[in-house]
Amino acid sequence: MTISRANGLDIYYETAGEGRPLVLIHPLPYDHNAWLYQVARYSAGFRTIAMDLRGMGRSAKPHTPFSLRDMGDDIIGILRDEGVTGDAVVLGCSVGSKIALMLACDHPDVFKAAILVGGNSGPQNQFDHRIKAYRAAAADGSLSDYHLGHLRYGVTQGWADSPIGRHLLAGFAERGRGAFDADSVAQIFGALTVSDLTPKLPSYRTPTLIVNGAHDSALKGGTLTASLIPQAEHRILPGAGHCCFLEDPAGFDAFVLDFLTRQGLWPN
Repeated sequence: MTISRANGLDIYYETAGEGRPLVLIHPLPYDHNAWLYQVARYSAGFRTIAMDLRGMGRSAKPHTPFSLRDMGDDIIGILRDEGVTGDAVVLGCSVGSKIALMLACDHPDVFKAAILVGGNSGPQNQFDHRIKAYRAAAADGSLSDYHLGHLRYGVTQGWADSPIGRHLLAGFAERGRGAFDADSVAQIFGALTVSDLTPKLPSYRTPTLIVNGAHDSALKGGTLTASLIPQAEHRILPGAGHCCFLEDPAGFDAFVLDFLTRQGLWPN
């Protein structure tokens, strides 16, 4: 069990493989295990670094307000602990994609490329109902059921009801049982609500791939963000939802392989 305390909080993370650092930032309400397929595939040629964001998994769960920058600083702290100073690729989904874009904007010396799943760069003011629902579920004892329902929202319902979907989503829900913290998750949603990276995009030059599932609720935001980044590439994965990398890892990896190969970043 590896913990970084570089930014003042306990942040859990795992590494695998050797080579160019590949930083993996998970979506809500998942944990670092969301990247199980990518760790298995990419650790053969990359050094994967997958963390539990603050408020999630085995990381600290603060109740006081914090910003997306604070969450990004947690990740920079992990990289300092691991001796990573450059030549990295960052890959994130949902809140993880926004943090990945922020890191790539603010640390172009560290990140050679960014891969965003979802890709919404603007403020997101649609989370009040989630905050209220999580807190209500915690109060009435139904938090585990609500968490599972939210997990299902991140994928297509057909995949959620498949044997592999039921198995993986049950694992996320079980790991969250007794450890999932509604107030801390509310702080993450609050940070997302006010974060606006759009002013950073005109001067942003890092090679970027944005991937959406065809049934992704963030498809509109991903499409808009791709249009605001001149060098961005936008790919849509048929049949998949928000967490398309979990539903169709082979299709997702094909997009990533093509992108990173053309950028000279895929290991030979």
